[in-house]
Amino acid sequence: MNASSSSYANDVLVSADWVEERLDAFQSDDSDLRLLEVNSPESPEKEFPSRYDDGHIPGAIGFQWDEDLSDAVERDILSKESFEETIGNAGITEDSTVVFYGDGHIANWFALFAYWEFKYYGHHDARVLNGGKDYWVHNSYPLTEEVPDFTAREYNARGPFEGIRAYKGDVEQAMESGLPMVDVRSPEEFTGEILAPEGLQETAQRGGHIPGASNIPTASVLNDDGTFKSADELQQLYAENGVTEDQAVVTYCRVGERSSIAWFVLTELLGFSDVENYDGSWTEWGNTIRAPIEREI
Repeated sequence: MNASSSSYANDVLVSADWVEERLDAFQSDDSDLRLLEVNSPESPEKEFPSRYDDGHIPGAIGFQWDEDLSDAVERDILSKESFEETIGNAGITEDSTVVFYGDGHIANWFALFAYWEFKYYGHHDARVLNGGKDYWVHNSYPLTEEVPDFTAREYNARGPFEGIRAYKGDVEQAMESGLPMVDVRSPEEFTGEILAPEGLQETAQRGGHIPGASNIPTASVLNDDGTFKSADELQQLYAENGVTEDQAVVTYCRVGERSSIAWFVLTELLGFSDVENYDGSWTEWGNTIRAPIEREI
């Protein structure tokens, strides 16, 4: 049974039961179903270990967000050619149904960045495990340490589709036009009290937020068990912060991963037609000379 409510705009959430019923297909080499666990990066200050090796959903492919889906030299997402090679080598084609889930560092935090990157390159059938790995583990669904070995495939990306991605110039225009911007970082990051979440490397020289942005932290769109709130609750949350579907919206955070959750909620669950994720986020804006900021320390 699919976990998405009929009130959501798109049928992109799947339940743990839905995944469990299809575990044989997720483990089959010739299946069109693929499961992708996306792990958070390691941190020297605070341990955020990759939990994939300690146990994952049977059939799941393990990706490390900062190593497999990013270009560390360019500080960018993968190029189209690198994306096609990486995803194809994992046994995924452009026709696969790919279900994403995160490793538990806030439910689906990095998985939804991967989802956004797949959509940027035009992947059609992408789903998200509602609640992520924490929900799966806490409700005693099966885990394995066996790593699947799928035959490499040819992947042909349709994108990029720039309409879902914001660059610095787009943010400047949004700021000047008074369009809504959603900053999903913690209140302490938003006010400039801290530059990064505890245990993660500081990536900006200045704290604060982009002028005109509203602070709607990531956790506010989730229930206590990590599943997404209802469409009515989400609609009300954003409306109370001046974010409505009749305007273009920009989402941002520190490096673009947390803000992909807001992009997902607004685009996929609420059906907003013009939402861009600013993956440069505070790492770019907070380090740009003369870029205006607001802070409340």
